[in-house]
Amino acid sequence: MIDVHVHCHQPEHRSAEWASFASRAYGDRDWSYTPEAVGEAMIEGGVDTAIVFGVTSHAAGAQTPNDFVEQFCARMPIETIPFMALDPSAPGADAQLEDGIARGFRGIKLYPATALFDPADERFDAFYRRAAEQGLVLLWHQGATPSPAGSLLLSLPFSIDEVARRHPDLTQIIAHMAHPWQREAIVVIRKNPRVFADVSATWSRPQDGFQALVRAQEWGVVDKLVFGSDYPHWTPKQAVDGLRAMAARRPVDWPHIEASTIEHLVESDHLAALGLR
Repeated sequence: MIDVHVHCHQPEHRSAEWASFASRAYGDRDWSYTPEAVGEAMIEGGVDTAIVFGVTSHAAGAQTPNDFVEQFCARMPIETIPFMALDPSAPGADAQLEDGIARGFRGIKLYPATALFDPADERFDAFYRRAAEQGLVLLWHQGATPSPAGSLLLSLPFSIDEVARRHPDLTQIIAHMAHPWQREAIVVIRKNPRVFADVSATWSRPQDGFQALVRAQEWGVVDKLVFGSDYPHWTPKQAVDGLRAMAARRPVDWPHIEASTIEHLVESDHLAALGLR
């Protein structure tokens, strides 16, 4: 099984602003975790390969260095694919991009809602072109953020459509199906051949998640969906169990989630589809 959404950043990589709302949004918990603990959770959930990344948002004062991600992945007991965590609006972003390329990283995690940059802004086109030239995959945090300082206007999936229009060869993933804007994310991935969406966290709000997967079936884009756990918020096992529980719902006189949709998420070789294998 492939998990495309695994965090590795630690509390010291987060901003003070994040710490101020974390307990309110997520409850009191220890956000420190080791590579070995992450690996155990992956193995328990049947994950063979994990895409692993941190978080970087210059405006929010958050940064996970490339060398930390590299060392974290090296200690995990399963196959990992490290992604950089970058903010293209931050000073030194191009140098960090080249450093990640030199380290053999395969993609970039971006968080425009808290970094306060517009993905569709043409001033980032050179950044996107370089990523495309190197075969890097962009993984966008899209949709909701509990950060009071964050901007939801910068987290709408239509901005990724604009990036894809100008850079059709750039492979991109819309995280969380851009919840609660899953319907909008669906039409974006439908029209753009190299744009996908991960289902991380969609099951955690079952009404929205149920409708999102049914809509993906109706629009014929199940093949553009990939599995993500959103660890450490949830383990892969919790995510798979949540997806299967949603699929077990059978509303009377209403469409349901097909078993084949869940099997696609947990069984397909998403790395091949993303150009990472």
